[in-house]
Order: sequence, then structure tokens, then C-alpha cells
Amino acid sequence: MVIITSKYVKPIDVIDSLLTDHRKFLKEYYNQSKFICSGPQNPRVGGAIIANVGIEEAREIMNKDPFTIHGAAEYQFIEFTPGSYDERFACFVK
Repeated sequence: MVIITSKYVKPIDVIDSLLTDHRKFLKEYYNQSKFICSGPQNPRVGGAIIANVGIEEAREIMNKDPFTIHGAAEYQFIEFTPGSYDERFACFVK
């Protein structure tokens, strides 16, 4: 699994203009069961995604994100192996 965090590097009005395309991008990977959850950070300086993929695939996926394509966000990736988890999430643990 990978925790993906983003930092917005363009003004929020640019982020907002890309949100519709960004959400379509996210939906594609939810439909493939590769994303578990996502959302904006609070305060809204970036976002976070928990992905059920390896780190290299996560990097490849995020290169297709409209935020990346338009230079609006930078991403960090943390790969981890769940050792403990809520049983409701057992279907995501490989």
C-alpha cells in the first residue's frame, strides 16, 4: 500500500479549475480498486490518497493526474505493509 500526499504549488483557483478532471482521474482508479480513499488536507494545502498498489505503480498513476500534468501539485509517496488494520479493510490487505 502507498500513502500519497500532495502539496499544491499553484494558486487555489488553478486547483479549483482542475478539480472536475482530477475527480474523473480519481474515479478511474477507484473503479479499478486501486484507490481506497482520498481527500483534501485540512487546511487545504494539498491532498492525500491511500492506494492499494506498489510505490512504482503509484508514481506511474500520479503522472496521469491533471494536477501533475498542469504542474499544480507535487507528490510524496510512502510505501508500507499493513501489520494491523480494522477488519472492515481486510479486503484491501494483500
